[in-house]
Amino acid sequence: VVQLVEVGGGSVQTGGSLTLSCDASGWRYSSYCMGWFRQAPGKEREAVAHIDSDGGLEYADAVKGRFTISKDIAPNRLYLQMKNLKPEDTAVYYCAADDGPERGEPDMRGLRSIICGYDNWGQGTQVTVSS
Repeated sequence: VVQLVEVGGGSVQTGGSLTLSCDASGWRYSSYCMGWFRQAPGKEREAVAHIDSDGGLEYADAVKGRFTISKDIAPNRLYLQMKNLKPEDTAVYYCAADDGPERGEPDMRGLRSIICGYDNWGQGTQVTVSS
């Protein structure tokens, strides 16, 4: 089981910046998925950004160009840099991980892409953006 601890939430005004970090420990495998999710009051949890050990990077359309996900190896820490924050970014942000994700069927090049199934979650950190 991967243990995840997020820090860095807080309150900012529209247009401000925050950086979230997530310390991860307890890895068993070299391949991984890590991501940030968020849940606003009354809404379902949604994916924000993703990074994996194959070098894959993905962002939700709502945060593209404003948020950047990155990962350090030592310490094993995931980051989410958030710029030009908007009130609609207000939510509890969660760090998530998949240790040793499955891989799909080979493509025409024989490569098998990572399939992320997040089963390790942090406790969440509140981000509030005021107008």
